[in-house]
This record gives sequence, C-alpha cells and structure tokens, in this order.
Amino acid sequence: MSKFENHNGYSRTFQENKLTLGLTFPLEAYQGNVPKMDLDQQINLAKVAEKGNFASLFARDVPLNDPSFGDAGQMYDPWIFLSYIAAHTKEIALGTASAITSFQHPLNLAKSAASMDKISDERLLFGLATGDRPIEFSAFDVNREKRSEFFQEALYVMREAWAKSFPAIHTDRVNLTGVTDILPKPVLGDIPTFVTGFSGQSLEWIAENSDGWLSYPRNPAQQQNLIREFRSLTDRFKPFAQSLYVDLSEDPDEGPTPIHLGFRSGHKFLIEFLNALQEVGVNHVIINTKFVRRPVEEVIQELAEEVVPYFPAL
Repeated sequence: MSKFENHNGYSRTFQENKLTLGLTFPLEAYQGNVPKMDLDQQINLAKVAEKGNFASLFARDVPLNDPSFGDAGQMYDPWIFLSYIAAHTKEIALGTASAITSFQHPLNLAKSAASMDKISDERLLFGLATGDRPIEFSAFDVNREKRSEFFQEALYVMREAWAKSFPAIHTDRVNLTGVTDILPKPVLGDIPTFVTGFSGQSLEWIAENSDGWLSYPRNPAQQQNLIREFRSLTDRFKPFAQSLYVDLSEDPDEGPTPIHLGFRSGHKFLIEFLNALQEVGVNHVIINTKFVRRPVEEVIQELAEEVVPYFPAL
C-alpha cells in the first residue's frame, strides 16, 4: 500500500502493473527553440486531455533559453504556469519534469511545491532534476560540480520542512533553528517526489530516497533491465515513468519510423508499443507533441479516443 494512496495526483496516475498516459507542455508542434504557448490553446487542450482520461500534464522547468540546446520547452515559470492550469482543471495530475534544484534555495522550492500541491487539491507530481546545461550554471554563478550535492540537500530539506512544524535543519544552504517555519504544509505531510534520470545519484540512492523514477525512452528490453534493477533495490512499489516523443500518423496502420526520442506511427503500433512497456513494468508514459505534423488538437483527440482507453487514468 502506497503512502500516497490518498494523494489525488498520485492515485490517478500510478498503480503497480498498470500503465497510464500523460502529456507534456507545450501542447503544440514547433520548430526550433521557442514555442508559441498560446494560453487559450493550452488551457483548451488541457481540458481535452482531462476529459479524455489522460492521467497527467507535465511542465518542464527551463530557467534560461539556450539556443544551442535546441528546445526551450514551455517558456513560463513552471509554478505560475501550473497554478494557471490548476485553476482551469479539476482532476488531472500536474507534474514538474522537472524542477531544477541547483538554482533555487531549498526553502523556496519547498514552499513552491507545497503551495502548488495545496492549491491544486493535492495533484502535484514533483519531478526533480539537477539541471544539465552548462550555460545556466554560469549564468546563475553556481558550481556545476556541486549539483548532485545540491540535489540531495534539497530533497532532505524539503521533506523535513513539509513533515515537521518549526524544524531544526542545518545544511550548507539552510539554517533553520526551530523558531520559524515553512507554510503551507502538505495535507499528507509529504508530496510524491521523483528523481529524473540519475541526477548525479547512484541507483541505490534513487531507490531508497525517491517516491518514483522519471526516465527517458528506451526499447522495452533495455527498459526492463533497468526497471528490474531499480525494483530489486526497494521493497516498496515505486513507479517508473518515461517520456516519449510521438508523431501520430493519420494512417492507423502505419508502422514506426524513428524520430528524436520516439517515433512516428499510426495508433495501432503505438498501442502495441505501450503494451510492451506496460509488460516490462513502465507505469506512466508522458507524450511530447513537439514533432507532430498534424494539428495537435487532432492528435490529442485521436489519442484520447483510440489509445487512452487501453491505458486510462486510474
């Protein structure tokens, strides 16, 4: 039994031996670095996704636009943007994929996440990452070599601040002495928190300290080996989620053609592929629409009608 069984976002998205589907913002196709992010369109499509029984919507945290990287992701501050999405939806889980621990003070990050979870009626799936773009570390004047230490510190500080009233917390960046406190507190005293990639940590550390793992696309056999190793290191169910870029063809029978971190195909092959992922233990797939050739509204509607019924929100 999960400690988050009564958390609305977690219980909608994760169950052992089941796979559900999510989408990542921006819900659009675009070339180059910067999307349009028309807010009316994003809200309308978020509502379509919720009505279509997708389990989640995720937003990336990309502090600065690095043209050499090739993709700025959704351009807004993730907390402000997700709060806006929360105000226009009711049930769909809202995730960060992923909030960067290197450039924010742990107490600020703890308050932002607790506020978002509270405002959204406990729908936050809190993905964390160290950040990986050298230009950002330079701009923030942060020592990139310490990013894995900052990650561990942030997770420890946040959990202490969420769970305890007037905690005493002493780390390199935090000196809480028990006379002040972080508000609000999460309803459950905790928030489901996920490590993205390895974030500079060992697999043993991730299995022990995370509530789940957000990873990257691999073929099912490779993913199976990684999931088996991960799950062998913990006696609790900890969900495994991954991203996937999909260009959905109008022809439902079209076979797969590789694209960056995913493939183009019709929905029949996509269903087969997702079934294979479910068989090897993947619990959630977050679909990215950046490379779709059709109107994104058509793609999301077809996914909702033809694919999601096999992998519905729980």
